[in-house]
Amino acid sequence: MSRPITIAPSILAADFSKLGQEVREVTEAGADWIHLDVMDGHFVPNISYGPDVIKSLRKHCDLIFDCHLMIAPCDPYVEAFAKAGCDIITVHAEAGPHLHRSLQAIKALGKKAGVSLNPATPEDVIEYVLDELDLILIMSVNPGFGGQKFIPAVLEKARRIKQMIGDRPIDLEIDGGVTAETAPAAAAAGINVLVAGSAVFKGGTPQAYATNITTIRNAAQSAQ
Repeated sequence: MSRPITIAPSILAADFSKLGQEVREVTEAGADWIHLDVMDGHFVPNISYGPDVIKSLRKHCDLIFDCHLMIAPCDPYVEAFAKAGCDIITVHAEAGPHLHRSLQAIKALGKKAGVSLNPATPEDVIEYVLDELDLILIMSVNPGFGGQKFIPAVLEKARRIKQMIGDRPIDLEIDGGVTAETAPAAAAAGINVLVAGSAVFKGGTPQAYATNITTIRNAAQSAQ
């Protein structure tokens, strides 16, 4: 049975001069989660924001904060992001020497744990940690910048991971180039959480955000 489609706008595409307002507006526009892309300029070639910004945003909405740590090492910072109000903390398979230990650390803080796979990262790296996972994030672009073009080759990986998951209650998420045009193929491959940045925030108004979210959701649901 398919899990419900979840739309998680990435605030990386929001107007940072009014970030709290942007979070409130996409919340009211129908977002299910808020996706938080944390980049360190080392693991990925860009720098975004840290736990203090996330903590300041927490008071602006009560949606699930879906935190994607594109940082290495990740372990020393997990607690800070947990305390900032993140509900799901996702780390990259390559971001530390002991993936299982990283996931255990996230769980010990009472948070849901996820693993992210870059386009060239094979799915077999998660084979022995599946029972520790609440979420698997498939990158459909190389991480670091918003607005990139969707890489279709990752859809076959998504299908294989969906088979690996079986009956486990694990969300399968995709991030990168997600639009109303690419959402159906993602949903058909078993994806249920769609991270969208530019495709949600284009238009710059609450009305546009609501239309964009509904359009992406409907497109994905049509393919489930």
